[in-house]
Amino acid sequence: EVICGGMFSGKTEELLRRIRRAKIANLSTIIFKPHIDTRYSNNKIVSHNNNSMDSVIIKKTKDLFDIGNKYDVVGIDEAQFFNDSILEICKTLASQRKRVVVAGLDTDYRGIPFGPMPQLMCEADYLDKLRAICVKCGNPASYTQRTSSDPGQVVIGELDKYEARCRNCFQAPRAG
Repeated sequence: EVICGGMFSGKTEELLRRIRRAKIANLSTIIFKPHIDTRYSNNKIVSHNNNSMDSVIIKKTKDLFDIGNKYDVVGIDEAQFFNDSILEICKTLASQRKRVVVAGLDTDYRGIPFGPMPQLMCEADYLDKLRAICVKCGNPASYTQRTSSDPGQVVIGELDKYEARCRNCFQAPRAG
């Protein structure tokens, strides 16, 4: 299962909801996040609505399998930050009858597909693309507008560096 979309679209909230429901069904669950995501907490996944769940911090993508294969349901947040081996790990876990729920940004601040997300989206049995609300016009927003001048592809931030934008209000950064 893949949950994707731009920032502020509710991806993490939906991931947490699905993991909570699996717990209600008495399934064993685990949820992972990459070590570089330290926005709200070092050891929890936290949504913009401040809902949270204890998580396992991952530095090496292979650890997703080494730890995750012991659980019925595996949640992975911010999947765009993992390397391409996440695809085979998710496929292997799914072939072992594990439910794998992945959330991540489908595109970066330039509007370009982000990390392994396109491949994960293509392989998903279930795919949900969530949208936020454009801060400029109020229409559904699928893009993440960077409002800071930071040049790197990966810049961890929230409202201090990003806004949700619709296609018409999104302004891709100029090359240069």
